[in-house]
Amino acid sequence: MELTIWTYEGPPHVGAMRVAASLEDSHLLLHAPQGDTYADLLFTMIARNGKRPPVTYTTFQARDLGADTAAIVLQSAREAAERFKPALMLVAESCTAELLQDQPGTLAAGADLEVPVVHVELAAYSRKENWGASETLYHLVRALLNGREDRSERKPADPARRPRVNLLGPTELGFRCRDDVTEITRLLDAAGVDVNLAAPADASVADLLRIPDADANVCLYPEIAQTTCAWLERKFRQPTVRTVPIGVGATRDFLAEVAEATGIEIDIDKIERNCRLPWYSRSVDSTYLTGKRVFIFADATHALAAARIAREELGFEVVGLGTYSREQARGVREAARQHGLEPLITDDYLEVERRIAELQPELVLGTQMERHIAKKLGIGCAVISSPAHVQDFPARYSPQMGYEGANVIFDSWVHPLMMGLEEHLLGMFREDFEFNDEAMPSHLAAVPGEGYARSGQDDTGTAAEGTPAWAQDAERELKKIPFFVRGKARRNTELFASERGVETISVETLYEAKAHFSR
Repeated sequence: MELTIWTYEGPPHVGAMRVAASLEDSHLLLHAPQGDTYADLLFTMIARNGKRPPVTYTTFQARDLGADTAAIVLQSAREAAERFKPALMLVAESCTAELLQDQPGTLAAGADLEVPVVHVELAAYSRKENWGASETLYHLVRALLNGREDRSERKPADPARRPRVNLLGPTELGFRCRDDVTEITRLLDAAGVDVNLAAPADASVADLLRIPDADANVCLYPEIAQTTCAWLERKFRQPTVRTVPIGVGATRDFLAEVAEATGIEIDIDKIERNCRLPWYSRSVDSTYLTGKRVFIFADATHALAAARIAREELGFEVVGLGTYSREQARGVREAARQHGLEPLITDDYLEVERRIAELQPELVLGTQMERHIAKKLGIGCAVISSPAHVQDFPARYSPQMGYEGANVIFDSWVHPLMMGLEEHLLGMFREDFEFNDEAMPSHLAAVPGEGYARSGQDDTGTAAEGTPAWAQDAERELKKIPFFVRGKARRNTELFASERGVETISVETLYEAKAHFSR
């Protein structure tokens, strides 16, 4: 077991909670010890939901382990059914409770409850949160629809009505799921396609029974919906739209796939008119961003989308690509191969930090962990995936998918780089009395007269122990280097000096280091 401060995914029972919290009228009975109720805070404090997730915990304590913990399960199940009166009860257990082998699903099923019970077995010690959400949705849909008649051949759609699709995969705590569903619903409406339902987000148990009524399923979030879509394809012959519409190119491909799945024609060019990202990529101003080195680490869905947008739509150079989603790692490995990169498949944030520090990109696209890493290293960053913090659950409309999502991505990715340009322009006018370092340092600087990174210096600005000191003329020369690469220049020069035993860095040392690293 490895001690960690951060984790990209919680245990699988958090995934089960996400599905239960997404549905309108289900309830989750979670067999768990006292203390596992911390997950409530993810919904109320981080995602800023106005209600607690619909979860009842058995909350057994240490003193209960010598008694009958199964009796606690039965009592909790009956009380939850009586109090909340859900249309369906999900039953699962946390990693600690799994060791007791109380089989809470079997107990609840035999408790003569007035509601249907769906037991979800979660491999707590080998799997994680997204897998738990995927399994919960799959078992839930399968339990509700397994008795429905198989369709060896689907009947042709009624020509009098518009085609209908299901949007599968959006859940609570997902990255911008609420806004993505709204955007894709609008996009499909403009294309002449209706949304039959979105699930599990804001769906009821009765809604889930209508899944077979759609002409196709859209797998919006493969980490959550891929298993369910595959089963529906086998069971009801519903085609699956697998392209995730994040970015301009992917949105066009998505609409083309929807047209093929539903048998209609879609005027893609007409729908795309309001997207501003393609215009910017063709503009003169965008040439400043061409070739910017980008490191990407996120869930597989958003990592793959980001790599395509970065290379094909913004002209960036992808220098690192990885994911913590091991179940979806095959696609990331293939994309990394196409970029000529070694894929980074890990859930160890320290390994991610080491790779970023080694590559020294100019922009990091990742999770809230990569935001902290980038801040520490003095690199611009945009969050593109869960896990995310409260600021990445905005109250405003801020999708990632569709053409409006491309506009949001354009803003959130370009702005960190443009701030570097602003600082560079301030540096060009450094001798002007208004922009003099001592008179009025930039409001963007971490400390007066300095950029982000001050490696080798402590909080007082003096050289840390073991790091070469800087001569005053060398410090002045360093400040002439643009803000957004100054931290890298400082680190490279200190490394160059340390390897050669130079105790005080002079202007000559600075330029010798520049020549060395420019080879």
